[in-house]
Amino acid sequence: MRKCFFVLVIMLFSICHAHAFDVKGLQPLSPLGVFSTFSAESLGMDHYGFGVSLEKASNPNLLRTTLQTAFGLRDNIELELSQPYVGNSQDDVNGLENLGLGIKHRIYDGSYYTPSIAYMLTASLDSGQSALSTGGSLGGGILISKKVGPFKGHMNVFYSNPGNEGLKDQYSLYGGLELAVAHTSTLLAEINGEKDYFKNKLDLLQWRLGYRLATTDNIFTSIGAEFNIKDKSSGYRLIFAVSVLFPWEKTELKRSYEE
Repeated sequence: MRKCFFVLVIMLFSICHAHAFDVKGLQPLSPLGVFSTFSAESLGMDHYGFGVSLEKASNPNLLRTTLQTAFGLRDNIELELSQPYVGNSQDDVNGLENLGLGIKHRIYDGSYYTPSIAYMLTASLDSGQSALSTGGSLGGGILISKKVGPFKGHMNVFYSNPGNEGLKDQYSLYGGLELAVAHTSTLLAEINGEKDYFKNKLDLLQWRLGYRLATTDNIFTSIGAEFNIKDKSSGYRLIFAVSVLFPWEKTELKRSYEE
């Protein structure tokens, strides 16, 4: 297991990609998703969690910090918030991005043969930083999850309408895969495509690979790296994230499928 972990770390830190400046948006709190792909699972009622993620990119050169929180309003309804901050930008474009908000509602728990289904309503509040903001936004998406043996698969489709009339509507497709390789260790893979706010065409198509470790039943640490499928020239993006779930006890996520 240790050998697999160190091989994965070496692979992650050697991956490269080129990337235009992007808007982060709402992100799932680990372990309720894969990087940017949401799971249809949810925290139990009155359970909550906090997280922080760091991203270091070389093209454009920036360091992004994202604070996250999630709260279980019901066993199948969850409130989520994400607040990204961009610093050390090569273009001196530093400051708060939009505050992302989301309500996730699982409408079908799934079965041994069928996936679970949830929908999410999303919004963002304008940060006032014109270079980092879309002027707020409104949108929503569909989340599908299924577990087969040691694998968990997730698929999301999202739409977002920006408040700034000069920007385009954004359409996003995310696919995430989790492979449990031990009781506390999970390999992560994700592919995402976007027609983003700035171009009226598919502009981003990326892979992300990573590893998540459950340090305890309530603390999760993830590392990852991203590369661009459309443009394989120089650049890189490294991801590090930590999340903590409460109450401080063995956390039982509300499953969206049969074991």
